[in-house]
Formats: sequence, structure tokens, C-alpha cells
Amino acid sequence: MTEALGNLRRATCRRTPRLVAAGCACVALELVVAQAGAQDRSLVGFNYGETETARTAAVGGAHRALGNSVGALFVNPSGMTSARVYHLAALAQIWPEVSRQSYGAGAVDSIVSSSHLAGGFGGTWNIQDRNGLDRQWTDLRAALAYPFSDEFSLGLAAHYLWLQQNGLGPFGASLASGGLRHEMIVRTVGVDAGITVRPSETFSIGLVANNFNDQSHGFLPLSIGGGVGIGTDTIAVEADAVADFTTWDRRTWRAMTGGTLLLADSYPISLGYRYDSGAKSHGISGGLGYAAKEFSAELACRRVLVGQDKMTAFVLELRYHVDALGTSGANDF
Repeated sequence: MTEALGNLRRATCRRTPRLVAAGCACVALELVVAQAGAQDRSLVGFNYGETETARTAAVGGAHRALGNSVGALFVNPSGMTSARVYHLAALAQIWPEVSRQSYGAGAVDSIVSSSHLAGGFGGTWNIQDRNGLDRQWTDLRAALAYPFSDEFSLGLAAHYLWLQQNGLGPFGASLASGGLRHEMIVRTVGVDAGITVRPSETFSIGLVANNFNDQSHGFLPLSIGGGVGIGTDTIAVEADAVADFTTWDRRTWRAMTGGTLLLADSYPISLGYRYDSGAKSHGISGGLGYAAKEFSAELACRRVLVGQDKMTAFVLELRYHVDALGTSGANDF
């Protein structure tokens, strides 16, 4: 009996270092997984720094070719010349799963001169995860676009981003998770450039480079995207693709497609789809709205159905229209 107990004790002693090592490895793996999950959720909630109007969100983000007015200001500035309008818009976004709220406004004037030069200004104030990362940022942007002809226009936009993180990451109060607490993480300018080509009245091609003055970080990611779209007075359909060179540890891409149907000259209904190779997710979106002569209102919802982080985003947009003669009433469908 004594010999048996001794053998068991010696065997346990020999195995203890292995058990401790295995336990440490499991804990380390759990921390890495937790950190990766937190990073993915933070990235998806940040939405690559993109500001979406209700129409843009409703069609899955496919708005680089047919986007105009305030939508073009945030997606492809060259599209601001597509319509002779003066528009004011207010935006609100709610992302429940990541506790994000975004509020902003934009104005676009494509009637500032007889040369058809278009200009726009907009901005958003954003908060995310107040009980965790506690991230806050402000994005202000200005854009100009010029139509060299009815078939070709060029646009440039500059946006100033300042962002701070007051909360802690998955490792708590450490240099890795809280070393920049209460300090600005980002305070810099990103530059976008876009072109729109219209071979016909109904067919458009858009190409845009976002943050081409590469900042080498995911808060202002370098990306190149394009889209093709067909649009009439009552229906618009578009497909886009975007290559992202910065956000993840590899080059990723997003594909999106969507369309809008205008019913009874007043009710836009939109549907969209989006695939994200970085987050490995598939999402659908939709939107409903009302468009009158002087104003419009749209509500959009996007939901990730397949992927690690199944998130929802709601976007509300209110817009006031002025036509090229300075009187109310310029719908931008």
C-alpha cells in the first residue's frame, strides 16, 4: 500500500508541470480568443470609419455609382454633380449590440456657380461602448466636385478625424489595454478622391479611393472601391466592390449590391446585401421612406445574419430639398 501511494505521488509530481503548462496554454488561448473577439466587434462597430445615409445603408453600401447629394458627400464626392440641388440632411445611427450612437448632418450645394461646381460639408459625432472601450470620435468633412462634361465628373474630399478611447481593453488597466486612456488616439486628415462616368442617362460607373494619403491604421483605412449602377426615375440598381488594405492583418474586400424602387412617386423601398471577407460575414439590409417636394425621410436597417458578430444597425435620415432656382422642391431619387 505504501509503495502504491509512493508511485502515485511520483507520477503526480511528474505530471504536475505538464498540467500547469497545459492550464497556462488554455488560459492564454482564452485571452487571445477574447481579445480577437473584442477586436472584431470593435472593428465591425466602427464600420471602417464610413458614414452612411439611410439610402446608402439600405442598399448594403452599394452607392458609389448612383449616389448623389449628401449620400455622395460621404461615399463618392464626384456624385455630388449628378443633380442640381441644394440639400440639408440630418442623420442618426444606432448599433445596439456594440452600444454605438452616431449623430450628424450634411449639406450639399451643386448650384453654387454657373460652372456646375458642387460643394458639400458634413460631420458626425460618435460614441461606442460607453461601459467598455468608451470610444468617442468626431468626423468633419468638406468636398468639391466638378463635371468636366455630362459624362465625367471628378470629386475630392478631406475629412478630419479625432478619436479618443477612455475605456479599457480585454487586459484591463495595462499598457496594452489602457495606455492611451484619456488621450487622443487619432487626430489627422484623410483624403478621398472619386470619379463618376455616365455613358448614358441611365448607366453610371463610380470609382473612389478612400484615405489615399495612407495613414497605416484602421481608423482611416486605405481602400479602393467601385460600382456600376442603372437608374431611372423610379428604379435604381447597383453593385459595388471595395478592397481594404489596412484594417485587418491582410487585404480584405467587401461586396455589396442593392436596389431602390419608388412607389407612387413618394415611397422609396430599398433592399441590399453585403459580404465582408474581413469579418467573414453576410448581411442584408432594407429601407422605407417618404419623399415629398420639400423634404424626405428614410429609415434603414442592416443585419448581419452569418458571421461571428451578428449585429444590427439602424439609420434615420431627414432631408430638406431646394431646387436649382432656389425654391423648395428637388427630390434626389
